[in-house]
Amino acid sequence: MESTETVQGLARELGVHRGLLFKWRRGLVSGGDVSLRPAGRPPKLGVALAIADRSAVPADLTAARQRIAELERKIGQQQLELDFFRTALRHVGEQRPKQDDPGETPSSR
Repeated sequence: MESTETVQGLARELGVHRGLLFKWRRGLVSGGDVSLRPAGRPPKLGVALAIADRSAVPADLTAARQRIAELERKIGQQQLELDFFRTALRHVGEQRPKQDDPGETPSSR
């Protein structure tokens, strides 16, 4: 962190939140290298291998990308509707009779 230009750039490079970098630094200053190790018993070999195995990630990633595409389509549709109603409201506002003097009511059709 001391040799980098920005903490945000370092966090982006490492793929972690910048707050986590500050937490790690505080732990290192207060307790040394030991404070950075996770507390508790190390995971069993089978659990460690399951964590290292990322074969399930592509399926989750594919599902997440499909959901993102679905939500982007929905946002696009909503934007079209907003644009339509904004234009319609502007059109209605232009056709309403204007009041010349305060307190004067426009004539009805």
